[in-house]
Amino acid sequence: MAIIIAGKLTIKPGARDAFVEKSREPMQLARNNEDCKDFAVSPDPIDLDRVNIFEKWSSRSALDAFRSAGPESDMFSLVDSFDVTEYEVSE
Repeated sequence: MAIIIAGKLTIKPGARDAFVEKSREPMQLARNNEDCKDFAVSPDPIDLDRVNIFEKWSSRSALDAFRSAGPESDMFSLVDSFDVTEYEVSE
């Protein structure tokens, strides 16, 4: 059972580019993980305070392991709100 995480983050005004830049290291670490099928943090082309999130993991245990071992960062201090959902999908 694969796990997909998708949604949007509303970033504090003027902080979107900083958030995307701080996301580069976690994105690279995730993409280097054999259990990560995709990982993207993308600035929205219309809303300057929005970032779109998409992740696909081979399993819940792989996602949990990554989250518990990921880099520490203050990047979420730049977020005003989260609208992100996790889905379990059969492949």
